[in-house]
Amino acid sequence: MADASVPTVDATLEQHAAIVQAIRLIRGERVMLDHDLASLYGVETRVLVQAVRRNMARFPADFMFQLSAIELETLRSQSVISRSWGGRRYRPYAFTEQGVAMLSTVLRSPRAVAVNVEIMRAFVRLRRVLASHAELARKLEQLEQRYDGQFRTVFDAIRELMRPPVPEHRRIGFRAERG
Repeated sequence: MADASVPTVDATLEQHAAIVQAIRLIRGERVMLDHDLASLYGVETRVLVQAVRRNMARFPADFMFQLSAIELETLRSQSVISRSWGGRRYRPYAFTEQGVAMLSTVLRSPRAVAVNVEIMRAFVRLRRVLASHAELARKLEQLEQRYDGQFRTVFDAIRELMRPPVPEHRRIGFRAERG
């Protein structure tokens, strides 16, 4: 019989995937929003925010910030299904990596500690991927300088493959044909 307190490999992989999906880029910072963190910690968003508000001195501006109305509207428009946004009376808080680490001092449950460890690991993996991507770009630049124009099309093709795909924006709604 398996111990219920020990997570299975499948549960850990699901949690890792959920963490990676919850990391967003806002104001040039990789952050996680309060409702995503509350979901991972297994608490209500209001409970997480209440604990943070009681300990505001632990969360300076570089650890946590509240989204502006424009940022919130942009996030809502990017999300097709907005079930988690409904009924909120305030703009969400965004926590940087340091802010997430500080949350472990505010939320002291065993689950919060375990989730924080996984979140820190996800941020570290993300940094490694970004660093390896930067290293690859630097090496490509060196190769291009070494070999003149004869390989330019190869280098251009590699750069094109390294570029993240641009999502196709389709307009939603009825379009009347003009004619």
